[in-house]
Amino acid sequence: MSLFAIDGFVKNFGALRATDNVSLTVDAGEIHALIGPNGAGKSTLVNLISGLFPPDAGRIVLDGRDLTPLSMNQRVHAGLSRCFQITSIFKNATVMDNLLLAVQAHAGSSLRFLKVRDSEEALRAAALALGQRVGLAGLEQRIAGTLPHGVQRKLDVALALASRPKVLLLDEPMAGMGPEDSAQMVALIHTLKKDMAILLIEHDMKAVFELADRISVLVYGRVLTSGTADGIRGNPQVQAVYLGSEEVPA
Repeated sequence: MSLFAIDGFVKNFGALRATDNVSLTVDAGEIHALIGPNGAGKSTLVNLISGLFPPDAGRIVLDGRDLTPLSMNQRVHAGLSRCFQITSIFKNATVMDNLLLAVQAHAGSSLRFLKVRDSEEALRAAALALGQRVGLAGLEQRIAGTLPHGVQRKLDVALALASRPKVLLLDEPMAGMGPEDSAQMVALIHTLKKDMAILLIEHDMKAVFELADRISVLVYGRVLTSGTADGIRGNPQVQAVYLGSEEVPA
């Protein structure tokens, strides 16, 4: 049984069917990538998964629990966390303050019975550990908005990790990055899969083929095909419909 499943998602905007009976699964410890051309329905699907839009049909299940009726915040508490395509960090605050706010928001009852000082120390330790996990050690006192774009994206991932998700939804984490920053993000995502499943939406095909255990191709709101990286790379339908070329980039 898969850890995470989307079953028969349909979303209409007037006469436009943006997602058409979309189903896919993500197994524990797996990176499942979702690719497709512009206008394929990826953004709509991401918003349906995270709870921003309600589906017209279908449901979403995480670890046996139906998340379909839940709000965005309730889905986060249930174990589904999203890293947005555009960074959602507090740009005028320090890196440490960003991390503290994220950790505090998800600390819940675990700190309820601690003394104030102990609670503050525990929050700070958790924030430092979170920053170290994504490669932000030594940058804690920097103003987040002054950091290079690739480093801001790492902070954005850290904020998503603060909820300790079972499934992490990464919406184009390599967007706007150069080769060096993209390589660092790929390395970071590799380290995350041992602790959570990942659904990756990404245009950077080189990164997709490096990271994905499975790939699903979305075209005109439908899943055209799913398979391994090698299978997708050599699929003539994918080459014709998605890439418009004779060969998927290696």
